[in-house]
Amino acid sequence: MKYDFDKLIVRRGTDSYKWDSAVSDDVLPMWVADMDFTTAPAVIDALKRRVEHGVFGYTRVPDSYYTSVTNWFERRHNWRISNEWIIYTSGVVPAISAVIKALTKPGDKILVQTPVYNCFFSSIRNNGCVMVSSPLVYENNTYHIDFEDLENKASDPDVKLMLLCNPHNPACRVWTEAELHRIGDICIKHSVMVVSDEIHCELVFGDNKYIPFASISDEFLSHSVTCVSPSKAFNIAGLQIANIVCSDAAMRAKIDRAINDNEVCDVNPFGVIATQAAYRDGEEWLSQLLDYIWNNYLYMKDFCSKYLPQFPVAVLEGTYLAWMDCRVLNMPAEKLEEDLIQKVKLWLNAGTMYGAEGEGFLRWNLACPRARLEEGLKRFQKYVNL
Repeated sequence: MKYDFDKLIVRRGTDSYKWDSAVSDDVLPMWVADMDFTTAPAVIDALKRRVEHGVFGYTRVPDSYYTSVTNWFERRHNWRISNEWIIYTSGVVPAISAVIKALTKPGDKILVQTPVYNCFFSSIRNNGCVMVSSPLVYENNTYHIDFEDLENKASDPDVKLMLLCNPHNPACRVWTEAELHRIGDICIKHSVMVVSDEIHCELVFGDNKYIPFASISDEFLSHSVTCVSPSKAFNIAGLQIANIVCSDAAMRAKIDRAINDNEVCDVNPFGVIATQAAYRDGEEWLSQLLDYIWNNYLYMKDFCSKYLPQFPVAVLEGTYLAWMDCRVLNMPAEKLEEDLIQKVKLWLNAGTMYGAEGEGFLRWNLACPRARLEEGLKRFQKYVNL
């Protein structure tokens, strides 16, 4: 392997949200979704060249930025995006919040599939809207959609948007074309706009295939807004860059207005440079990263099978986040999270962060050197054996 993902990089003391939020230096953080790997060398080199210039004033986003985004999605995902469809902003969460602001009014209902990314909840709440959940069904260590319930919820005339997570965090699902078709058909039938968070789109494993929701048909394209970013795949979340893709000019104008109203219309030069470098020259690094994370998942599965058979791990189709079923402990997930930190210095995410349906589950971050994953699993095993 050309790139060294086994290297243990010291992140504590760098004001890392993941590492420096711990109560003590002996806590092993495997919670928040950023990676413990350096980003692609091509990104680092491009940033170094920009830093050497020494002037960091207000930046404009050049045509080459849009070209790098459109070329990447056409080459890797067979999705042809026009430059004018793209609105840049500082992150996928600000993007989602602005889209909600643009396309709803306070009191409108927004449909989600729980357990789901927790910032969906705050984005809905902060815009004065009401969340409606169509829970995913957990069976045989994976999730599937209850389409009857989804249509029942979507048929409520007060439901104006559906927030889709594709691939889904924390359920580890990469929705198939057939599943996306059914979601889209239901939403179009009931005049529900689909807002698809596709930030994990590059993190897909095995025979699974990421399909951009908007790429399925012109009708799906015109009835959806897509939010993407290189931040998860290339570990550059701190550079604060994301893109909203919307083909409808009138809807795009509303979103652009909301982006400006929310004051997230400016981005920094490093995010612009990093995105272009990642999409232009980072593909080989990304391929090797995916192999490494997949092998981390296989290691975790094997470890749990041997030493923690009562704690099954959900099938990993996408994301670098493992979803562990801890219901055998019969302990509230938040209490379990606290107990792990106090007793074995292991920090994981309580499943209830992602909705009530996450009760009894924990979310692990697999995007770390194997030695850290091994240590985390040993600490969890120690806790179980206390």
